[in-house]
Amino acid sequence: MTLTPLTSDLLEPVRHGFFTRQGGASSGVFQGLNCGNGSSDQADIVRINRARVADAMGVDPEALHTVQQVHSDRVAVIEPGSAPVEADAMVTAAPGIALGILTADCMPILFADPDAGVVAATHAGWKGALAGVIANTIDAMERLGADRTRINAAIGPSISQANYEVGPEMLDDFAMDEPDAPRFFAQGQGDRLHFDLPGYGLHALRQAGVGGAEWIRHCTYHDANRFFSYRRATHAREADYGRLISVIRVD
Repeated sequence: MTLTPLTSDLLEPVRHGFFTRQGGASSGVFQGLNCGNGSSDQADIVRINRARVADAMGVDPEALHTVQQVHSDRVAVIEPGSAPVEADAMVTAAPGIALGILTADCMPILFADPDAGVVAATHAGWKGALAGVIANTIDAMERLGADRTRINAAIGPSISQANYEVGPEMLDDFAMDEPDAPRFFAQGQGDRLHFDLPGYGLHALRQAGVGGAEWIRHCTYHDANRFFSYRRATHAREADYGRLISVIRVD
């Protein structure tokens, strides 16, 4: 099956894609394009899936870089031959390198300043977003020659507010550092709340002063045919779950 990644007009003409689960070689709970090395899927199958993504992005598999994601605010600068490190964002100005972020409900955010030839990819769950990984990504892009007023950013498929139920302690965590926190939480049943992760991501991007930002408005939890979801797998008591990949490159 041909891979059909989702794209954002904001990032054009930079080559990028928010890949769905469709078109991969995995089976079972990983059915489709599971690109997560950290999953319990067969390693050789994951390599096949990642090779298909690399081919779709026009790079060799070795040029598709990912990091060991740990829900941090750390950003790695990627050059040819860079080894995997613990971080949750990557930036590069090196032609022919593709940056890949893995998600299964958290926000994959792709950034581009086409004039400077600088791109970035960020994994932002609530912990990383609150810690400042989005602002740190933009700062790192500027150190490579980008201008934040020229940077456009797109948030890919993520869990929507309607499907992201959390406890009141999460609002407390946000309220300590974020005065606008309450507007990203809606009341649920009992003491449960619903957190607007993409809304908070857009807020952080705009606060950082990027030229343009959007969420492409696809919910990972809602659409099981196209997306993996950690929370949906947990609710279904599945043993594991697949990881989506979102990729951007410098031509």
